[in-house]
Amino acid sequence: MNWDFPRPCLPAGRLPLSPWGRGRGEGEEEHMEWGMRNRLAQLIQSDGHCLFLPIDHGYFQGPTRKLEKPGETIRPLLPYCDAIFVTRGVLRSSVDPEKTKPIILRVSGGTSMVGKDLSHEGITTSMEEAIRLNAAAVGISIFVGSEYEHDSLMNLSKLVDEGEKYGIPVMAVTAVGKELEKRDARYLALSCRIAAELGSRIVKTYWCEDFEKVVSGCPVPVVMAGGPKVDTELEVFEFVHHGMQKGAIGVNLGRNVWQNEHPVAMIRALRAVIHENATPKEANEIFEQEKIK
Repeated sequence: MNWDFPRPCLPAGRLPLSPWGRGRGEGEEEHMEWGMRNRLAQLIQSDGHCLFLPIDHGYFQGPTRKLEKPGETIRPLLPYCDAIFVTRGVLRSSVDPEKTKPIILRVSGGTSMVGKDLSHEGITTSMEEAIRLNAAAVGISIFVGSEYEHDSLMNLSKLVDEGEKYGIPVMAVTAVGKELEKRDARYLALSCRIAAELGSRIVKTYWCEDFEKVVSGCPVPVVMAGGPKVDTELEVFEFVHHGMQKGAIGVNLGRNVWQNEHPVAMIRALRAVIHENATPKEANEIFEQEKIK
């Protein structure tokens, strides 16, 4: 089977961005270990942007709607994403090793939606396991301001130590548990900066009002995890476009894609925003055209 993945399109006049972080000193990229540079280059494309597809929701939510059979869900979406965020169990059971994209391995967990506190996570997967599964990166949640803040930040620090030892980047996820009201710029800027200070190579966080305050205070690349609850595809394209204009390098969107009634049309439209500088209106037109195919 011929898998011809679409190449990122660099708009005229846009210079390629560094995938190795913002605010780094000149020449620092050259001093990064080859393995670390190579893995980051797999995730962040030559235009400096990325589209990650998370399917790790089951690690605390169980069989999420439209993700009951993750292999079937992602199969038509793989040509249009740059990496998938997944647990080792679903990776082994549901992702074809001959037809995949770079892997960001979810390595934290140990809690559930029916448990007492989602923030009481631990590290569930070793770095040796990540190496065995050929992961391009590992991802872990941090819960700043929660009862288990210290535990989650120490988990991140230990994971960074292991990742740097083997050349595997760590993506920190600024989780808020069930307290969705924490998704404001002041809190997210604090969480992202702490994640960067502790050594994360990429930070995944929520879009919010005044998003530029979040990005400007974070010296490593920021990827958007999601935004406000919206009713239309156009509103998704609007907050993604806004976040990209304010400095995010891409998205890590799952439910907005695979829970949509037209997931392939949705991911193709998002890809246009991220890699082709499409406006929300242009992305919506792509969505409308693709969904009738």
